[in-house]
Amino acid sequence: MIGIKSIASYLPTQGVDNYAQGAKFGKDQDFIFGKIGSTFLPRKDSEQETSDLCVEAARNLFAANPSLDPASIDAVIVVTQNGDAEGLPHTAAIVQHKLGLSTHVAAFDVSLGCSGYVYGLYAMKGFMEAAGLKNGLLITADPYSKIVDPEDRNTTMLFGDAATATWMGENAAWQLGKSLFGSDGGGAEHLRTTDGKFFMNGRQVYNFALVKVPAHLNQLLEASQLKADDIDLYCLHQGSAAIVDAVSARFDEGEHKGKFVKDMVETGNTVSSSIPLLLEKHVLGSTHKRVALSGFGVGLSWGSAIIERTD
Repeated sequence: MIGIKSIASYLPTQGVDNYAQGAKFGKDQDFIFGKIGSTFLPRKDSEQETSDLCVEAARNLFAANPSLDPASIDAVIVVTQNGDAEGLPHTAAIVQHKLGLSTHVAAFDVSLGCSGYVYGLYAMKGFMEAAGLKNGLLITADPYSKIVDPEDRNTTMLFGDAATATWMGENAAWQLGKSLFGSDGGGAEHLRTTDGKFFMNGRQVYNFALVKVPAHLNQLLEASQLKADDIDLYCLHQGSAAIVDAVSARFDEGEHKGKFVKDMVETGNTVSSSIPLLLEKHVLGSTHKRVALSGFGVGLSWGSAIIERTD
């Protein structure tokens, strides 16, 4: 069975002081920390491309796992909606070349945003098991600094750049359990790009998350024949502090609010990288046994899943 073996990440060291950004738009520090949840937003160098972020995360993964030979990689999936240049060719092919991986590698992109990591986990697992592959790299990198307007107060204070690389393979400590997915293209207008600039209707996105995510988590628990108490940790997409707080307060009437991870102070909303950043820091290497994941956003798209430690 294919599962999660290891996760590594890359965060640019340079970035933006969000308190300074907030002052520019008349927002005080309480708003920045309490509602946005991020005081620093990492931003890639102007010369870095999406593939460069992917490569940094993958190299960190190889460095942390000496037993993982780059020559043994069978598949590479890159989750991004902001690939290199104008998106052609696919970023995964560029990553394969920059990492010097075998040309026998299957490499393709998944065009999803904040729900993309959950989708990517199951796309990689299904693809690898169907094709009999042994080692896969699931990479996330969606640098919104490429599309966010620094003069747009609704978006520029939210997003940080990051990349993660997840090693998926056999005999993994973390196995994938039940999952549920959903899409509603009727809400596409709330998160979109026009002429290369990103637009977000924050109120509609907040309402979407508040209505959809708690109910989806409950449906997932029911499908898994589990109760909320059976989950050790809830790792939600870190859209903003306000969204994570609202979802955790509504889920199970706030009884398990302390199990919802909120960790975006120095990262911001990193889109498809937010959940694997949480897993790397709070789950892998921990004593937790069962963790729920939920990603939601552009599409509109959402995906929730349970992962379980088997070692």
